[in-house]
Amino acid sequence: MSETSPRLFIVSPHFDDAVFSCGALLAAHPDAAVCTVFAAPPEQEMSTEWDEKSGFTSAHQAMHARTLEDNLALEVLDAIPLRMPFRDDQYLDSPSIARLAAALEETIYRTTANTLLMPLGLHHEDHVRVFEACCEILPRLSHLTWFAYEDAIHRRTPGVVQARLADLAQRGIVATPAYPSASHTIDLPRRTQLKREAVNAYESQLRAFGADNYDDVFAAERYWQLSVGRRGKK
Repeated sequence: MSETSPRLFIVSPHFDDAVFSCGALLAAHPDAAVCTVFAAPPEQEMSTEWDEKSGFTSAHQAMHARTLEDNLALEVLDAIPLRMPFRDDQYLDSPSIARLAAALEETIYRTTANTLLMPLGLHHEDHVRVFEACCEILPRLSHLTWFAYEDAIHRRTPGVVQARLADLAQRGIVATPAYPSASHTIDLPRRTQLKREAVNAYESQLRAFGADNYDDVFAAERYWQLSVGRRGKK
C-alpha cells in the first residue's frame, strides 16, 4: 500500500454494489470515484421479475429511480458518481468482456486514481463479467494499487470466495488479505453510521432482497490486495 492517501476508484457492477460492499471505506475517503458499469436502461421498454420485486412496472422507471437512489447514497459518502453506458444481464444486452475492458481502461485513465477496487465477481453473472474485464486490464495497469472487494450478499454463497481465490491464482494474480488504507479521517462508529444511511438510500433494491436477506451488507468489509505473480499450472 502507498504511504500517501489513496485516491480510490471503485468498480461497481450495479448502482448499489460499491456502497453495499465498500461503504465504510468510502465514508473514510471523500471524493472517491464510484464507477457503475451497468447504468443504462434497455433500448426498448420491458419489464423483468427483479424490477417488479423492486416495486416498478417498467425497466425505464426502475433505472431512473435507481439512478436517483444512487445519487443520494453517494452524496451521503461524498463520492463522485461515474456511469457507464452498459445494460445489466436482466435486460438481455450484455457487452462483451473485451468491450467492457476497453471502456473501463479508458475511464480509469481519465481519473487521477491510484488505488482501484474491483469486485471478486461472486455468484451473479454481471459481477462475473466485471471481474473478467478487470482481470484483463489489471496487468496493463499494474503500476496502480489494486484490491478486490468481497461482493456483499453474494459472498455468503458457500465456497464462492475460496473458488475465486483459486481462480485468481490460476490467472497468475496473487491475492493477499489487506485493507486499502490504514489511516481514517473519521472513527469506525461514524463510518458505520454513514454506510447505513447510504445503504438505506437504495430503497428499491432492499425491497427486492427482502428484509431478512441483506444483513451481510452491514458485516465487516473484506478486501484482497492483488498483484501480478506467476501463472499457476492448468
